[in-house]
Amino acid sequence: MLADFAKDIEAGTRDEALLKRVAWERLPRHVGIIMDGNGRWAKGRGQPRIAGHRAGVEAVRAAVDTSARLGLGALTLYAFSTENWKRPRLEVDALMRMLKRYLRLELEEIDRQNIRFQTIGRTAALPGSVQREIQKAVERTASNDGLVLSVALNYGGRAEIVDACRAAIARLGREGRDPAVEITEEQIERELYTRGLPELDLLVRTSGEMRISNFLLWQAAYSEIYVTETLWPDFRRVHLLEAIVEYQRRDRRFGGLQLVANAK
Repeated sequence: MLADFAKDIEAGTRDEALLKRVAWERLPRHVGIIMDGNGRWAKGRGQPRIAGHRAGVEAVRAAVDTSARLGLGALTLYAFSTENWKRPRLEVDALMRMLKRYLRLELEEIDRQNIRFQTIGRTAALPGSVQREIQKAVERTASNDGLVLSVALNYGGRAEIVDACRAAIARLGREGRDPAVEITEEQIERELYTRGLPELDLLVRTSGEMRISNFLLWQAAYSEIYVTETLWPDFRRVHLLEAIVEYQRRDRRFGGLQLVANAK
């Protein structure tokens, strides 16, 4: 798929310049994106919020396609948080219809690109019709071994940690081990929604907001954070390439290494 970039990108464009700067041996293994700005995009055009959500579907296509072609290991998109249920009922219902439509229309292409689809979050609370579409997509792509596309639905980072702790305690109990003694970070990580995925290397947020909004709290402990002023409906391949190039410019340091480096 990397070869496709050459024929798809026009010579002399920023996309081409950025692609030439990508260090293929240092790509982030796992990218998470907080897709923010749909409402402001719509408001700026005098349109209802749902128009921004509809426009954001093209940004999802661009992010997924670019990630797959680059050969990233995992892409996780923050689509619907546990707090989003507080939005007006008409907006929530419209979002659920859009999710079903996206899965129906995009599943063929997702499968063709060897992408494995999954969701993370408390998805049992989603409408039955949405759960059925998710199950179809999961089953259809289960044997694919390319990019793992995770869509966070009814997701909250704090809720994930609570669920993981409960699951770890229950498992240790079944194994006849004392959770109060044997609970560790490793035990909790085994129960996270993202278990089996690479470490989160890069967290991208659109719309210029400087917060992570309860997204991948555990996983983001040492990830690089990149914020762009671009509103989500305007996000395209060039913006993801900008994030990756910036990620590769940074000197990644982890707490332990810093302590050693700073020790006198």
